[in-house]
Amino acid sequence: MKISLKHQAIEKSNSAACTVLEHQLNNDTLDMAIAKISGRYPDERRVLNQQCDELAYVFAGSGKLVINHKEHALNAGDVVLIEAGEKYYWEGQMQLFLACTPAWKKEQHQIVD
Repeated sequence: MKISLKHQAIEKSNSAACTVLEHQLNNDTLDMAIAKISGRYPDERRVLNQQCDELAYVFAGSGKLVINHKEHALNAGDVVLIEAGEKYYWEGQMQLFLACTPAWKKEQHQIVD
């Protein structure tokens, strides 16, 4: 078993519009975080994960995910799976539970276009 308590989580700012609370599970095959989106992330262009699939559950707020140039409206209770290699951006006022497999690593996350 692995456990990450709230006080052990690490808060990071990806941009002015995106903060992430990362829970360290020390597991190469799976990780999770809570993201707060307040605006657009990334600020311009799009991002992609080269290696990991990212499962997102919107647990508060609403917004949109633009993935491969197609816009998807999102509301609390919605779930989306972003597969490795898909180009996307988030926009809105929402909080997301994110799980990545294999575990998310900064080196494989790229801003593109």
